Amino acid sequence: MTDPVVVSTVAELDQVLAGSTRPRAVVPTMGALHPGHAALVRAARESVGPDGTVVATVFVNPTQFGAGEDLDRYPRTLPDDVVLAGAAGCDVVFAPAATEVYGPAGRFRHDSVTIDPGPLGDVLEGAVRPGHFRGVLTVVAKLLALTGPDVAMFGEKDYQQLVLITRMAADLSLPTRIVPVATVREADGLALSSRNRYLSAAEREDALVLSRALRAVEAAVGEGAERALAAGREVLAERPSVAVDYLGRTDPALGPAPEHGPARVLVAARVGTTRLIDNKAVLVP
Repeated sequence: MTDPVVVSTVAELDQVLAGSTRPRAVVPTMGALHPGHAALVRAARESVGPDGTVVATVFVNPTQFGAGEDLDRYPRTLPDDVVLAGAAGCDVVFAPAATEVYGPAGRFRHDSVTIDPGPLGDVLEGAVRPGHFRGVLTVVAKLLALTGPDVAMFGEKDYQQLVLITRMAADLSLPTRIVPVATVREADGLALSSRNRYLSAAEREDALVLSRALRAVEAAVGEGAERALAAGREVLAERPSVAVDYLGRTDPALGPAPEHGPARVLVAARVGTTRLIDNKAVLVP
C-alpha cells in the first residue's frame, strides 16, 4: 500500500490520470470519511483489480445544501480522509475547491446548465430539501466527466440519491457503470454517516430509533402496507424528541409500493440539530 496522490485542481488530476488505460473507479464523497466510505473504496478496488486506478473525490458540494442547512459546519477532515482512503486501497484523492468545480463564483450562475432530476427528485428527500437533487446530480455528472471512470461506487445509505444517479447515468447514456454498495452499520444498528459526529451521547441513543423503526416495518410487512408503516411509526413515537420528516415504503425504483415482492422502506428525521436518513430493503410476501 502506498499513500494516495492528492490533487486539488483539474489540471493536476488530468496530469495524474493522463495516458492511463487501466480500469478506473471513482468514489465520490463529501469527505469526513468513515468505515462506510472505506467499504466503498474497497469495493472500487475489487471492481478494477490490483492494476486498476481508484480515485476518491472529496468535495463538500455547496449546491446541494439549502438555506439554513449545515454547509458551513459540515466536517472537513482532509488529512484523515487521505489516510483512510489510502488504507482502503485508493490511488488518487481529488479534493478541489468550489471555484475549481464551478468556476470563479464557486456556485451555479443563474443561467448555468444543470441536471433536472425529474419527478423522483421532488419526493421524500426532495420534498424536504427542494433543489437538493439538482445539485447532487449536477456535481456527480461533473465529477464523472472530470475523472472518467469505468465504474462509480455509491452507498445504499443515501438510497434516493443512488436511484437518481443510476437513473441519470442510464437516461443520459453516460459511459460509467453505477455500482451500489451496502450500508455499513454500527453493531447497534446505527447507519454510519459523516453527520453522526454531530450527535451527543444522548442524541446518538435517540438516533437508534430510525433503524429500529425500519426493522419494525420489516417484521410487520406481511400484515399490509398501512399496518407495517404504523408499526414503524409506533417505534419512532418512543422517542418524542426525534422529529420525523417521513417514513415511507416504495418499490426499489422509488415508485409506488408493491403489494408483493421487493420493496424499500425509507425514513428521515432530525435528532437534535442533526438530520439523519436510513432505509432498508424488505420483501413483501
